Amino acid sequence: MDPRRTAWVVAGFATALDLAIVVCAYGFVSLLADVEVVADSSVGVLVVPVAVGASALAVLLTLGLRLARPERMAGTVALTALGSWLTLVIAAIIGHLVGSTGSVAASFAFGILFGLGWFGLLVPIAAAIVAVFAVLVARGRDHGMRRPRWPWERDEDE
Repeated sequence: MDPRRTAWVVAGFATALDLAIVVCAYGFVSLLADVEVVADSSVGVLVVPVAVGASALAVLLTLGLRLARPERMAGTVALTALGSWLTLVIAAIIGHLVGSTGSVAASFAFGILFGLGWFGLLVPIAAAIVAVFAVLVARGRDHGMRRPRWPWERDEDE
């Protein structure tokens, strides 16, 4: 299989896992710490979901481009985490700017403070964890690893 195609397939599954981890972590942190994801009532209800979606898109693009050559794990993990966090912050700033009547400075403050809070820091942590596993899977695929098979799928000589 073409390494570029494999890279995008692995990146797609990794992005779905990243999004699931972030949503799950947001729910558990909110529940266990008894805090709202966004404490500011002037922020619209779509700002954070759109920002998280944008960060997942950054994970997809970074992994899709980097997994064609999965030899360098540290760089891929760092770029994925940083890219997802920066995208989250920028999307939060833009969403706050569009959705509120506040100033540009208030939107920047919201985006930066959200990115540095518990919920904002969960995004690059999840992206880094997912990137590590995606690199390992891509390396295995490049070195001839085959998918696991059920006993009834195996040939008689295996």
